[in-house]
Amino acid sequence: MKIGFILTFFLIFNLCAFSQDADTVLYGKVSINQDARLEVLSKKLTEYNEALESKRARTGKGFRLLVLTTSDRTLAMNVRSTLIQRYPEQKVSMLFQSPFIKIKFGNFLEKKEAEDMQKQLAKSNIINGNIYIVPDIIEIKPEPKNEEEELN
Repeated sequence: MKIGFILTFFLIFNLCAFSQDADTVLYGKVSINQDARLEVLSKKLTEYNEALESKRARTGKGFRLLVLTTSDRTLAMNVRSTLIQRYPEQKVSMLFQSPFIKIKFGNFLEKKEAEDMQKQLAKSNIINGNIYIVPDIIEIKPEPKNEEEELN
């Protein structure tokens, strides 16, 4: 009884599975009716994304200055705020690696630039300890494009 039931099931399944041939499919034409405003919206969105992409910072290999490693949070916040006030064009990042707070400064592509800034920070007496140049992944901001270059 079981074998007959299983055999009948597979027979019906196979007939249903192969019931449609590829020869019966008719080839036709598909037409899409859409609002014309969707095309305009699509173009504007593409332009917006391209403009946003050109302004976005990218990452790459470079150097940063390790200016402070301490467990004193108030000292770290004071040094960070002083660096931000004196050098607003440079990036200051604070990392917490238990039990220390590390402050890294700047985004330098060349080691020479980092060395120059290291000397400048040492002269300014913001930090009373050693300042180390460390290789790091930095943000590389794209240079602004001139409209004259785009036209040529």
